[in-house]
Amino acid sequence: MLNHVLLAAAGGNVTWYLLPLAVVVSLVYYASRFELPELILRRAARMFVNILLLMGAVLVVLLVLSYRL
Repeated sequence: MLNHVLLAAAGGNVTWYLLPLAVVVSLVYYASRFELPELILRRAARMFVNILLLMGAVLVVLLVLSYRL
């Protein structure tokens, strides 16, 4: 059973790692700046959304540039 799970994880799309990575980067960045948990979570959530929007914009630019190649 464990082998099937590992094979499924290895064959998955690598871009799914971007979501947990963005969450961790946001939390660590703001946890090193503030002490209040509410402020950390609020600012980290805002940064997470900004990271996702930026990655989406880069994706759109790359798709436009690679159209008809």
